Amino acid sequence: MSGLRRQIASAGDLRSVVRTMKASAAAAIGQYEKSVAALADYACTVELGLSVCLRAVAVNSHSTESTVNSGTPGVVNVVVFGSDQGLVGRFNEVLIEFALSELTSSTVKVWAVGERMHERLLDAGIQTQGLFAVPGSVAQITQLVGQILQDLYRSNGGVQGEPQRETLILFYNRPTVADYDPVRQQLLPLDQRWQRRLAREAWPTPQGPEMLGTGADVLGAFIREHLFVSLFRASAESSASENASRLAAMQRADRNIGALQQALNARFHRLRQAGIDEELFDVIAGFDALIPDSDASP
Repeated sequence: MSGLRRQIASAGDLRSVVRTMKASAAAAIGQYEKSVAALADYACTVELGLSVCLRAVAVNSHSTESTVNSGTPGVVNVVVFGSDQGLVGRFNEVLIEFALSELTSSTVKVWAVGERMHERLLDAGIQTQGLFAVPGSVAQITQLVGQILQDLYRSNGGVQGEPQRETLILFYNRPTVADYDPVRQQLLPLDQRWQRRLAREAWPTPQGPEMLGTGADVLGAFIREHLFVSLFRASAESSASENASRLAAMQRADRNIGALQQALNARFHRLRQAGIDEELFDVIAGFDALIPDSDASP
């Protein structure tokens, strides 16, 4: 009985921890989703600036086909966003399987965001160029993006805002209505169809913009801002997906612990009732033993 009481108490404590983690994950999802929504206006501003530059500067880019898919020689820079902590279901495994199916180039430089993702990449036989910690809040994402870009610059002197020279691909989980889906986003070289669409986009006001400085310099600055926005969005959506996966895992754990508690309580009540019945039987037997036999002779 004492051992069963300890199990019931431990299950109750564990359920309290699980419910705390559920509340924390739900709150985190909200802040990351709000950051993505707030980033949309800035991303629109960057695209407007790029549209002006693309109309003013002839951008010589390669085919819209990815270097990874076309087999064009050259280094492919890849950033994979995962998690630092566990209790996220198959969050990292799903993304690893998706990324491995998409990466066909033999010359790939991979950076991992999250210790768990780094471990999965090593298990898959992929040596990473660097490891970044998953930001614990929206305020820390800017620092992460700066670290990623700085490491990319230092590693191969690349990603200098010249889309025809570098390939940069992101892999991360994007939240959906029901769950999340792994996505692949190529940032560099800039997609030619996307460039043509931006170049045709009309300026939203009657007064046209004025470009300061040389077209190539301004274009490079806007491309760097485009990289920042894209990396920030990828990190925020990955963190939202991670917390959504953790919330789902904690909900399953909560249900399982609840079922375990019911089973333990039912077993405890059966044992307790059996003990009470045994004590009653002993009392009745003792009482019967003390009553003299009425049929016995005097």
